[in-house]
Amino acid sequence: MRAATQHQIQLGGYRIKYRVVRSRTARKLRIRVGPNGVEVLQPVARNTEDVSTFLSSNEAWILDQLRRVERLRGVRRPEQCQMGEILFRGVPTKVRVEIAHTRARGNVVEPRSDEIVVWQGAGSRTPVSRSLENWLRRRARTEIEKCLAVVTARLRQTPNRVYVMGQRTKWGNCSRRRNLSFNWRLILAPEFVLRYLVTHEAVHLAIPDHSAKFWLTVQSFCPELQRARQWLSTNQPQLLTSLSGAVAPLTKFG
Repeated sequence: MRAATQHQIQLGGYRIKYRVVRSRTARKLRIRVGPNGVEVLQPVARNTEDVSTFLSSNEAWILDQLRRVERLRGVRRPEQCQMGEILFRGVPTKVRVEIAHTRARGNVVEPRSDEIVVWQGAGSRTPVSRSLENWLRRRARTEIEKCLAVVTARLRQTPNRVYVMGQRTKWGNCSRRRNLSFNWRLILAPEFVLRYLVTHEAVHLAIPDHSAKFWLTVQSFCPELQRARQWLSTNQPQLLTSLSGAVAPLTKFG
């Protein structure tokens, strides 16, 4: 993961805070201005002085975009901003932002039949992407616990604790202490995929290894085992990056 460092610079009489993210693949300096502030993508071959010079040379553009962000935060009338699509329960789903009438300090996520709407409070400082992720995490816990209750009742096994986390390398785990943990991104996958992963880890409460008996037990509980594994193998990269483009800030290249 690329590490970001915090810096400050004087632009137009204002002290502007910005983040610098060093990249081995980027070839040009880039400035991004969005709801989360100013971020500079810096190729490893460019030094700190290059970044400062680039920011100064784009002073007018940066200040104009920061003013634009502040205007959007203060707007009271409803506005729309298409955020593209994410996977939700395995279905490409449009996500849209609406600016709320009131100066609410929080954001509200509203699922609809064909899209997800995020109502952004005009006084909210919480990034829309974070509110959307938190909502998805809660939905994931609800669906995981619902499925887990069915499987553990049939197994006559009870986990010690159940965690819903943001692992980057695992979809689930059963620890020696009988704690089960699951990746919240399973809510982005189809229901049969979530059911397979929950079943897989729950069966480990009774059979800790991956013996033939284990796989036969999982298969008996989840006949779509092979279909689920194949779907995960094909779509795992999309699940891990599904929210990365939720908010697309303006970008300046140089």
